[in-house]
Amino acid sequence: MPPGKRAAAVVGVALSDCGRLDTATPYALHAQAARRALADSGLDRSLVDGFASAGLGALAPVDVAEYLGLRPTWVDSTSVGGSTWEVMAAHAVDAIAAGHANAVLLVYGSTARADIKAGRRTSSLSFGTHGPAQFEVPYGHSLVAKYAMAARRHMHQYGTTLEQLADIAVQTRANAVHNPHAMYRAPITVDDVLDGPVIADPFTKLHCCIRSDGGCAVLLATADCAADAAKPPVWVLGTGTAVSHTTMSEWEDFTTSPAAVSGRLAFARAGITPQEIDIAQLYDAFTYMTLVTLEDLGFCPKGEGGAFAAQGRLTVGGDLPVNTDGGGLSACHPGMRGLFLLVEAVRQLRGEAEEGRQVRKAGGQLPRLAVASGTGGWFCSSGTLILGRD
Repeated sequence: MPPGKRAAAVVGVALSDCGRLDTATPYALHAQAARRALADSGLDRSLVDGFASAGLGALAPVDVAEYLGLRPTWVDSTSVGGSTWEVMAAHAVDAIAAGHANAVLLVYGSTARADIKAGRRTSSLSFGTHGPAQFEVPYGHSLVAKYAMAARRHMHQYGTTLEQLADIAVQTRANAVHNPHAMYRAPITVDDVLDGPVIADPFTKLHCCIRSDGGCAVLLATADCAADAAKPPVWVLGTGTAVSHTTMSEWEDFTTSPAAVSGRLAFARAGITPQEIDIAQLYDAFTYMTLVTLEDLGFCPKGEGGAFAAQGRLTVGGDLPVNTDGGGLSACHPGMRGLFLLVEAVRQLRGEAEEGRQVRKAGGQLPRLAVASGTGGWFCSSGTLILGRD
C-alpha cells in the first residue's frame, strides 16, 4: 500500500485518562498520552524528531515539548479549532515525504470540564472582539447559535427534520454503549433528545457535545520506522485541508462546510471514492455537523443527509459506521477533539476496539479504509485524512 519509503504511517496511538479528571493537569495528560502512544508503537522516543501541539503554553508547542523532554527539529503549532489535528497530520505527512522529519508526535490534552467546575475559567460566548468578529460579538452571536442558524437553514432549504437530527445523537450513543471509556453510555431515544432543554433553537442538550477532560496522541513515521513498529502500520493515503469564513456574513452557503473542499482533495489524492470507505470518524460538536459532513464528503447528495443517516446506518453494525467510539456527543469532548478521530480510526482498522463496537465487514473481515474529518470553529476550517491498512 505505501508508495515509497517516505510514505507516512500511523505507528502509535493512545488516549490519556478521559472523562471526569478533577485533579489532573493538561501537561500531565499530554505526557500520559505521549508515553502511551510511544509504548503502543514499540519505537524508542529518540526517533521522534517532529512534534506538533496547540492550545497549551505561552510558546506552543515549545512549552509542551520541553515538558515531555523532547528537542524536535520540526514543529507545528497550527491552531484552527477542532480540525487542528487533521491539518497538523497533513503537515506532518508532507514533512515526512520531504525528508524533514522521520517520526512526528501529535499530542493534545485538556481539562476543560474540570477548569469550569473549579472556577478556573468560564464558558466563552465569543472567540474575541477584534478584527471581523467585532461586528458580530455585540449581538451575542455565540458559537452554538451559529451552528443552530446553519441547521435551521438546512431544515428550511431541504426539509431536514428535528427527528432526523435527533436520530444521529441516538445512533452515536448506541456506539458509545460498548465503549468502556465513553463518558455517557446509557441508551437514549429520539424522544429523549427532542424533550431535552433547549440550548439554541433547534438544538436541545443532547444535540450538543458533552464537555469532558482528556487527551490523546498519535505518532506518524516513515515506512522504514514503521517496519520496526510493534503493530501493523496504518497508512495515510491522502489529505486535504480548507478554510471557509470567520464571520457568518462571509459564509456563502450555511448548508455547505469546508469539508466539501478538504474531502474532495483527500479522496482525489488517495485515489479512493467515498463508496469505498468502511468507517468514518467525523467531528460532531453538534448533530448537524455529522449530517452536513456526510453530505460534503460525498456519502450522499446535498440535502439528503437526514434520510441517509436514518435507520441505524451510522451504528457499528450499519452501512457506514460513524464515530464508533461514541463521538463528541457521548464519548468525550475536551475541546479540540480532532485528534481523537484519528485514534479511533486507527484502532478500528487494527481491529482493537472492544467487543460490541469493533466494525466487521462481510465474512468477519476488518475494515480496510477509513476517513477522519475534523471541523474547526463554526464550519470555519476542515481537515480530512484517508487512512488504510495493508
